Amino acid sequence: MAFGTVLLKKGTATMMVASSVMAFQSPSLLTRQSRSTALNVAVDPETVTKEEYRDICGVDFDSETMEQRLTRTSYLYPKHVEVIEDLSPIAEAMVDDILLETGDKAWQPQDYLPDLTGDDWVDGIKDVRDQAAMIPDDVLVVLIGDMVTEEALPTYQTLLNTFEGCDDPTGTTDSAWARWSRGWTSEENRHGDLLNKYLYLGGRCDMRSIEVTIQHLITSGFNPGAQKDPYRGFVYTSFQERATKISHGNVGKLARDYGDKNLGKICAKIAGDEGRHEKAYQRFVSEILERDADGLLHVFGDMMRGQIVMPAELMTDGLDKDLYENFSNVAQRLGVYTALDYAEIMEHLVKTWDLEHLEGLSSEAEKEREYLCKLPGRYRKLAERSMNKKKKATEDEIPLKSFNWIYGRQA
Repeated sequence: MAFGTVLLKKGTATMMVASSVMAFQSPSLLTRQSRSTALNVAVDPETVTKEEYRDICGVDFDSETMEQRLTRTSYLYPKHVEVIEDLSPIAEAMVDDILLETGDKAWQPQDYLPDLTGDDWVDGIKDVRDQAAMIPDDVLVVLIGDMVTEEALPTYQTLLNTFEGCDDPTGTTDSAWARWSRGWTSEENRHGDLLNKYLYLGGRCDMRSIEVTIQHLITSGFNPGAQKDPYRGFVYTSFQERATKISHGNVGKLARDYGDKNLGKICAKIAGDEGRHEKAYQRFVSEILERDADGLLHVFGDMMRGQIVMPAELMTDGLDKDLYENFSNVAQRLGVYTALDYAEIMEHLVKTWDLEHLEGLSSEAEKEREYLCKLPGRYRKLAERSMNKKKKATEDEIPLKSFNWIYGRQA
């Protein structure tokens, strides 16, 4: 052999192991014949047995052992993980009984789009286009921004898998939290698919510019400041799911007002999904409060001293560096999602989690509780003041911005 051999003595037995890399190369390089192996790794079982591999490397790498080794044993937030593990039955119920619809009962994007295999496919597309033509450009811009946000779903599943105690280490882990993550993702995946196809069939958008924006957003990533903490993660998702529900619901109302019943139904369906998901995440936080109110309040207060980061804030089409700000301004002007909505969400969470009546807290947690309970009123005053300033500044002339999504038209 080019690299010689190594003799390993063990008692009276002599084990000869080829020190060349041949034993650890892919089986496809060793032979063109297919082989079955229980090791599930690129080790030739005829050269090195499982026991010999363990003696040499100190580990097994069959599928069962791999999953055990991928299971975390140390955490940044061990107490939080302990609470999350105690919530597994709640997550199980959400998956199996309460929220997630799968199989034939689940709605799919095609349910809300014309069937291009039917004899009347031309009439179906014409109906979509005729109704879509009634949507003004500013509403169209907000719809596109919402769709781009939904299409960045891979980033959000990545985020879920950073929450300690809630991750899916193998991609097929059979824990309640891993199945929740995959089930939530499978439902959310329909939203971007449906809105994307609607916009394509409507024929009024530069779909390539939109696709470039989606790719940029996924590439840029997303950091809401969860810091791998499941408490922070679930506070964030409780807030964000409600914000998304509000945005889709308001776009749907505008669509119906302008005569696009198709888009009205689409947005209402998506908003309904977001509403179900919102309830699940808020339930998780309610359960955390029952087990570790001090810990949750500390996290919640710290997050609100900053600001809830919107998931598409790194949005760009590669040309407009202020694209997210411009899109947000249009949404605010139309009343789709405003600073008042932000205040309303905060007020809703305080009521949902009954922070006014929490008792038995530490002195530090009590201070956080008082701070959080007063926050919605403060936000509302700031929002009203800000919106009044913007209204006064734009009474005579509304500053329009050009959007590449709609071929440079202004909104």
